[in-house]
Amino acid sequence: MIKHLAEMGTMVDRALKSIDGGQPIDREEATRTIFQRIGVFLSDNRLGPDPVNYAFAYRVMIDPVGPLAKAVAALTDGGVRLTKRDIMALGGDVGNAPVTPVAEADRKAGEGLVAQTQMQVEGFQDLVMAMRSETRDFGRDLAAKADAIRESSGAGASEAVMRITTAMLDRVQSAESQLEAATREATDLRAKLEEARDNARRDPLTDLPNRRAFEECYAEHLAKGDAMCLAVCDIDRFKLVNDSFGHAVGDRVLKAIADVLASECDGHMVARYGGEEFVVLFSGVDMAAASDLLEGARALVAKKRYRLRESDEPLGEVTFSAGLTAAGPGEEVGEVFVRADRLLYTAKADGRNQLKMG
Repeated sequence: MIKHLAEMGTMVDRALKSIDGGQPIDREEATRTIFQRIGVFLSDNRLGPDPVNYAFAYRVMIDPVGPLAKAVAALTDGGVRLTKRDIMALGGDVGNAPVTPVAEADRKAGEGLVAQTQMQVEGFQDLVMAMRSETRDFGRDLAAKADAIRESSGAGASEAVMRITTAMLDRVQSAESQLEAATREATDLRAKLEEARDNARRDPLTDLPNRRAFEECYAEHLAKGDAMCLAVCDIDRFKLVNDSFGHAVGDRVLKAIADVLASECDGHMVARYGGEEFVVLFSGVDMAAASDLLEGARALVAKKRYRLRESDEPLGEVTFSAGLTAAGPGEEVGEVFVRADRLLYTAKADGRNQLKMG
């Protein structure tokens, strides 16, 4: 701990000198200056003052001409703000937002309830169908026996038996009608449950599979031992589109790029991972083939010239950058994603609108 604090002090000393052109200045005043600049940095990027964000901003401020500061400058060129994912890609230990025990328990309970309900519906539907079959057979047998009794008995006995039989047949037919209605209801409920399960795995804006569906697809291919390549794609300067033209236009851009990716990478899993980020899971092809497909999508997007519907005003160039990597045998999705994501940010730092592989 003491060694770490000493190193921090040395770094601060270097930062204090760099602020004033390498000349030593008043330590207290310079520390205040760094603190103020950190505050401005967090405010400009709309980042909360939590320990991770503060530590990242501190690393940028103490070495304003270092590689980290240059990478930040390249990413924020054109008014783009940093995100948590940017900080993670540049070396900040951010990770995903923590899931509270209550939220996790609610999620599992909800999934369990859906699965249990579906099993009950399926079992009920099978039971109803079996009951309908048995009831129909019983009614047919009863009618046949009534005919036999009528032919072999006297008129009075025959009439009595027929009255009883008719009443019983009426009850059987009524039960059949009720069971038929129940069967229709069970079938409709099963269809609605299937639709709900599908909606839970689909992005409502782009109609692409969502992150959950993507991770499930990866797990299925992993279990079968399939060869896979994973690409992470991110729209360049998307925040600038939203800030300049509004979120409605931004949504249309997301939909347009989603359509191109899905069309050009047909036969492979294309999903919206979150925000302006998409993932493509290639299976059954090698890196070269996956790269060709993704490059085709990137070139097609870059070639398009988007305009606003309302005014026909040009939207300007819209492009995306991507990172592509091959999954190793038995490698979990998180490891592969992080590697592809870092390649994506290399593509961003090197000028955007390009694909990096590794």
